Amino acid sequence: MEKQNVLARRVQRNASAKEQARTAYLMLIPALIILGIFVLYPIVSAGYLSLTSWDGFNPEKPFVGLSNYIRLAEDKEFWNSLLVTVIYAFGVSVLSVISGLFFALLLDAPLRGRGIYRTIYFLPVVTSSVAIAIVWKYMLDYSGLINTWLGKIGIAGPDWLQNRWLALLALTLLTVWKNLGFNIVLYLTALQSLPKAVFEASEIDGANKLKQVRFIVVPLLRPMTFFVIVQALINSFQAFDLVYVFTEGGPRGGTDVLGMMMYRQAFRLGDFGYGTAISLVTLVLVLLVTLVQWKLKGSDEK
Repeated sequence: MEKQNVLARRVQRNASAKEQARTAYLMLIPALIILGIFVLYPIVSAGYLSLTSWDGFNPEKPFVGLSNYIRLAEDKEFWNSLLVTVIYAFGVSVLSVISGLFFALLLDAPLRGRGIYRTIYFLPVVTSSVAIAIVWKYMLDYSGLINTWLGKIGIAGPDWLQNRWLALLALTLLTVWKNLGFNIVLYLTALQSLPKAVFEASEIDGANKLKQVRFIVVPLLRPMTFFVIVQALINSFQAFDLVYVFTEGGPRGGTDVLGMMMYRQAFRLGDFGYGTAISLVTLVLVLLVTLVQWKLKGSDEK
């Protein structure tokens, strides 16, 4: 009798689990439909388009196979764009972590008017990228505000936007400044969730603020730092609007990130097949970078 009861309960649990799974699948159907229409279908369409030679207007799309990818591998312009993008992404990710954590620590302290400071730092995030790029472009012009200030203290300012490395540095700083407020909010949220008991115990042991940041804050904020780095890398590989307005990829390809090259090939030169191939390679690179980051994060936690 007892065995029959156990068997009956097991059958009932299995039936309940199947019913829950069926309900879950039914509830996932709308999300899967949206995912298929707006994510999977565009990716598949782009994959096919990258295997064609299309000018964007002709109804016929001649199939050329892997020619666009072979051309990509032999294109010096692409390798320059890839190098520029990697340097740009690395600089943005490192400076985003340093600046975001630094200002978050300052704003987490008991300052008078702390809310006003937080609002000021967040303003660039909600300001138009085009407007910000135009303002920075005028500021860094050879006769602009920055060089005028430098001239007042006896320093001859460089031609920022006509030197490829200075232009890339300026673009990196512009991107970091544009997203600084968002990174500050992320780190502030993480800081306020840290256990207060740990800091109180460290103060009893004689740890000053600097040691607390080094040995407590930085290790405990690793998950948030990982998120900031991944987000900065992805955004850098997708960068376009700031670059387009700020430098248009110049000078001499010094800020010609992959997004600029893709736009130029597809919309200016009318080679949509080649432009789509660049976009798909960029997608693959972003996925690889994210996977590597996840692997490194997993190895650190072991």
